[in-house]
Formats: sequence, structure tokens, C-alpha cells
Amino acid sequence: MNTKPLVYIVGAGPGDPDLLTVKAQRLIMDAETVVYDLLVSKEILNLIPAGAARIFAGKAARNHHMKQDEINDLLVSLYRSGRKVVRLKGGDPFIFGRGSEEALYLAKHNIPFEVVPGITASAGCAAYAGIPLTHRDLASGVRFITGHRRDGKALDLNWKSLADPETTLVVYMGLTNVREISRELITAGLPAGTPAGAIHRGTTDQQHTVITTLADLPDCVEREDIKAPALLVIGKVVKLSENLSWFGDHDATDFEAHG
Repeated sequence: MNTKPLVYIVGAGPGDPDLLTVKAQRLIMDAETVVYDLLVSKEILNLIPAGAARIFAGKAARNHHMKQDEINDLLVSLYRSGRKVVRLKGGDPFIFGRGSEEALYLAKHNIPFEVVPGITASAGCAAYAGIPLTHRDLASGVRFITGHRRDGKALDLNWKSLADPETTLVVYMGLTNVREISRELITAGLPAGTPAGAIHRGTTDQQHTVITTLADLPDCVEREDIKAPALLVIGKVVKLSENLSWFGDHDATDFEAHG
């Protein structure tokens, strides 16, 4: 059994502390140092032992408290200090969580690490909003995409490939470019009336879900003052939230009235 200290790259899930894995909870409660991101909920941070060091490394679009290179170096330094380190990340570390970059950096420096998966925002938030990402009659697949590019670069996505009415699209970090996303998907052939939704702070007591159409999504997000963190879900399955929604505030378009 390896008794040397490790760096644990741990997924904290989308916010609800009850969605932590048993392993994630055990590691958090046994940590000596926790380096955590912006989206880790207060309830989860409260599990950190009183004597453990807490280091905030939060990042949001265009607003980085700590740059990624600095985080990478910090993890190496903390490991070499001989402390048990938990790198705590919202959702799942390997799904738009930069966990792979941190793991590669640790591997490059011959530092032992473990990756603890977490419930990704797409699965957790959609489930709490009553949106099944796949459905036998409505969606044969699901695609996860990022709606944000580094340094304000344009979204260079294969819109034609994404505009598949049989596939559910889940867009991480898409609020800033929601108008471009809506416009490009419609131009590429996805019907303007395709159901679409935005989920703010999914799985938490602040969850607010708006359900509308792809064409109306940008105006709806603006009108409802949806702020980050939020997830966009686009596809026919979104309409099922009319019947399956069970958690949080929920505003939905009357699809029948809109044809």
C-alpha cells in the first residue's frame, strides 16, 4: 500500500453536497490542504476539517483569481511540502474542468495523483430540472460543448455537425455567447423552435430553470436575468421538463401556443 502523500483531483459535483461520491467526501474530510474552485458549494467546503488549509483558486470567464499555470505550480509545491492535498473542482474534473491539464503537469513532475470523478453539471443539473439528456424517442445521443474560448476568441465550432435534431446539446460556459450559439445553430439547420433551456445554479437551493425555444433563448436569458454559473441545454428532450420538473424555480414557454 502506498503511504506516500498524493494529490487527489476530486470532482465535487454540481453543488448539492448529497451528490458527492463517498470517496470524495472521505478525502475532503481527511484533507490537510484543499485547493478549491469557485463553483464548489459552501456546504461542501464546510466538510473540510477545521485544521486544514484552504486555498481559493477560483476561475470564471475573463476573471481568474489564480492563473492555471500558478495552480499547477501550487499543486507541485504543496505536494513537495509533504501535505495531503485535495484539488477540489466543481462537477467532474475531466469534463471542462481543466483537471486533465493539472494531472498532466503532475505526471510531468513525477508526482503521484489520483482522479476522483464527480457528477458533471450536465447530468446533475439536467436531472434536477427534469430534462433527460437522452430518450429513446427523442434523442439518440448527447454532446457536451464549451461556449467559451480563451482570450475572447470566436467560437470556432462545427455548427453543421452540432445542428442535429436527434442529439441533445449541453453547452458549458455559454451565457456570454448565447446569441451567437442560437444564431449559428439555426443558420446551420437546427429548427428555431427546438426546445432549449438555461439552468442557473442547478442542484442548489438557488436553482432557476427557464425553458423556451432555441430562437428565443437569448432574449429569455436576458429577460430572466440568468447569470453564471448556468448551463444551456438544447434539444427535443428539453420539452419533457414540462412534466418531469421536480426541483427549484421553473419558467416554461407554452410550446403549444408557439406552434
